[in-house]
Amino acid sequence: MWNRFGRIGWHMAKKITLLAGSSNIELAKEVSKFIGVPLTPISTKKFNDGESYVHIEQSVRGSTVFVIQPTSPQVNDNLMELLLIIDALKRASATEINAVIPYYGYSRQDRKTMPREPISARLVANLIEKAGADRVVTFDLHADQIQGFFDIPVDNLEVTSLFAEYILDHGYKDIIIVAPDVGGAKRARRLGRLLDAGIAIIDKRRPAHNEAEVLNIVGDVQGMHAIILDDIIDTAGTISSAAKVLKERGAKAVSLFATHAVFSGPAHKRLDQPFIKEVVVTNSIVIPPDKRFSKLKIVSLSPILSETINTIFEGRPMGVIFDKLAENVEAKKKHSDGRKR
Repeated sequence: MWNRFGRIGWHMAKKITLLAGSSNIELAKEVSKFIGVPLTPISTKKFNDGESYVHIEQSVRGSTVFVIQPTSPQVNDNLMELLLIIDALKRASATEINAVIPYYGYSRQDRKTMPREPISARLVANLIEKAGADRVVTFDLHADQIQGFFDIPVDNLEVTSLFAEYILDHGYKDIIIVAPDVGGAKRARRLGRLLDAGIAIIDKRRPAHNEAEVLNIVGDVQGMHAIILDDIIDTAGTISSAAKVLKERGAKAVSLFATHAVFSGPAHKRLDQPFIKEVVVTNSIVIPPDKRFSKLKIVSLSPILSETINTIFEGRPMGVIFDKLAENVEAKKKHSDGRKR
């Protein structure tokens, strides 16, 4: 089997096992198809009192196991299911357990902001590690320092290259990358560097959790196609307000790009507005039909995730993946430039 990275089906002396929790089975099926490894059957259920139960239905003894289970809403249920799967694998004598968590729940609670608060992202890291995981693979952690909460390897993958490819494939012109806050400037610069585009930064204040007020735009967006890049869209209040302000400041179009589509409450209604051209997210989280709308576009993580699993299993350096992604973007840029000429 082939994908953009080359051949990824293989015959192995080592044993590989691919498992899917219940939170994003479709993504796991895509990965299974890419790498040519069937999903090992697993049964999950809830008892009447709400307790979770899992059972792995085939032997995993001596296997290198990859468990695909984002801890997306319902976060607590999916996190508990992940922990139970890891514990079951450890007790079934798996050689290595890789927790593939495309969306890492509790990542926004990465520090104390007032007295007597927990650091929940650290607690979740402790739970995953204690359950028996040997490695974590995730995408676009809300804060890079969460990697330091683990004493096991953590691969925090980025989707900026996928988004750059999407932008080039869809012929965006006169673009400027907009960071939703100062903390997102680093991510915006990376995408801007890939696309040879400038950046702007939204100056905002956050009076409470899930609330923010746009105060100013640092940078000139007049006549530009503004691309707001974020890691998470939750209630969409801040990002939709920012899009409206960008249009008022003279942007000719505004598109929103985010890795994780949490889409809580009225998010989908706030995003389906005339001042927003389109909303591009990944399939790290399952988006139910009632939260989808015509402007929503979904980019699949399965090509990167499949090659990552292959790379980890074969013990190759992860940098090869990022180099290949960068090469893909450069090739598309040259092709796009050629069409313009």
